[in-house]
Amino acid sequence: MSMRETPSAGPAPAPAPRPVPRSVRDSDRASRTGSAASEARFDALVAEAEAVSVDGWDFSWFEGRATEQRPSWGYARAMADRMARAEAALDIQTGGGEVLASVPVLPPLTVATESWPPNVARATTLLHPRGAVVVADADEPPLPFGDEAFDLVVSRHPVTTWWEEIARVLRPGGTYFSQQVGPASVFELVEYFLGPQPAGTRTARDPQRARAGAEAAGLDVVDLREERLRVEFLDIGAVVHFLRKVIWMVPGFTVDAYLPRLRSLHRRIEAEGPFVAHSTRFLIEARMPHRT
Repeated sequence: MSMRETPSAGPAPAPAPRPVPRSVRDSDRASRTGSAASEARFDALVAEAEAVSVDGWDFSWFEGRATEQRPSWGYARAMADRMARAEAALDIQTGGGEVLASVPVLPPLTVATESWPPNVARATTLLHPRGAVVVADADEPPLPFGDEAFDLVVSRHPVTTWWEEIARVLRPGGTYFSQQVGPASVFELVEYFLGPQPAGTRTARDPQRARAGAEAAGLDVVDLREERLRVEFLDIGAVVHFLRKVIWMVPGFTVDAYLPRLRSLHRRIEAEGPFVAHSTRFLIEARMPHRT
């Protein structure tokens, strides 16, 4: 018996493609179109945020882009009340002078210090017409003033508080009044870009450390309060502007360096809504005792 060979017919023909339902085609097209539109929005928002100036401490650009709860104690109002009763006042690390310029009645002698040249110029423009002097200072000891020069020293969000210098320039009975950034402030955003931070970093600005520093310098702490406040970033442009302005949050931040994370966060905000973080603030008031 012989086996009859059957000629090879080659590869089997591919089956005819099934038609893709219109609903699937439309969904895929919409997805691609939506993705392209989202990328275009990302590019536009980032470009706008990179173009805006970060000079000074004017946060009006965030209107409609980000929100932050304010501490219940109303620092600017409380500071203005103390300014109205002072004879000689010093505002340390004034930024662009915006908070000090909002005070209705300044003391007869009012001085502000600032280290960043663009802010020095901005503060000078705002404060000179009010009779206040702006001094360029490196924000490191010593303060460029004599002993017991002021009966009021204020500072909003200082990077570092040099307690010995504050005690030196305060007159007996004088007051230091300050709102400061507390521990792990906006760390939801910080850790999104940098990953989990060590415990020492998270607790670095503990208000109890401020109390200890003030008391070690010879001051009596008469008020110390802390609050945790909700922050919402409504679009990626607000995130970019915030990190460009508050440079110590993500040191060395640039859009190029964090582009993949920014794109991912943009998609998250568009899909889920605002990125929520929490700031921490504390208020400290300390007095130099009268001589006995």
